[in-house]
Amino acid sequence: MGSRNISITDEAYERLEARKREGESFTDVIIRVTNDDRDFTSGFGAWEGTDKADRARQVREELNEGLGARGDEVSGQ
Repeated sequence: MGSRNISITDEAYERLEARKREGESFTDVIIRVTNDDRDFTSGFGAWEGTDKADRARQVREELNEGLGARGDEVSGQ
């Protein structure tokens, strides 16, 4: 296995270090966090600024309103 030296900022280093698990090397962390097949956060923000994001917010608000009304029914208010 070959190796390379790379230069990263202090902020990048700190972020990488924060993601290290016990016994992991920095190489292990980089491979883990860049594996899109297993990284559940890879899709976060994908809908931002789209109609889907607006619709998801609307549905969430409707559900929250419905839950509030349901909670009032259950508590007798």
